[in-house]
Amino acid sequence: MNHPLLPELQPAHLREERIDSATVYQGHFLHVMRDSVQLPDGRQAVREYIRHPGAVMVIPMLDDGRVVVERQYRYPLQRALIEFPAGKLDPGEAPLVCAQRELREETGYVAREWARAGVLHPVLAYADEFIEIWFARGLSLGERALDQGEFLDVLAATPEELLVACRDGVVTDSKTLTGLLWLQNVLSGAWSLDWQPVIEHP
Repeated sequence: MNHPLLPELQPAHLREERIDSATVYQGHFLHVMRDSVQLPDGRQAVREYIRHPGAVMVIPMLDDGRVVVERQYRYPLQRALIEFPAGKLDPGEAPLVCAQRELREETGYVAREWARAGVLHPVLAYADEFIEIWFARGLSLGERALDQGEFLDVLAATPEELLVACRDGVVTDSKTLTGLLWLQNVLSGAWSLDWQPVIEHP
């Protein structure tokens, strides 16, 4: 990769080497780890972080130009947030299959075309979580199938409305902010997507 910000992808003078690793807590899907590492200058340090199975986020584009978003209560913050549909990967699940499943289960929408945009790391200082970004279009609405204990509202907004909501601090979710960056650049023609027709099987 030839890029001015990446003269060397993984420079050795920044690398930390794991010496040992221990699981501090193992929950339903999050694992808290504590590793001892050797720093580039030879000293040792402790790194505590969360292991996460990974997730997907979907930017669903309606034919009228609006996009589908959700309003969901997030317990750690004790309030509801506006977000693009998203969900974690099941063991062995392909990201596109996960994206299709989450969109259908949470919103009821099924898409005729899909495009992978990229990946983001939402909390890289203390977790290995990655979120794949997918676009979906050619939407048709069916029935939702929310998980037990899952409650959310399905909304639609124009990209302009979402950008104003980001500016005003209404939308603060990091993955949705990244999704809006992608959406803005795709709609302007600055960034392109490789759309693929996908046949979904219930």
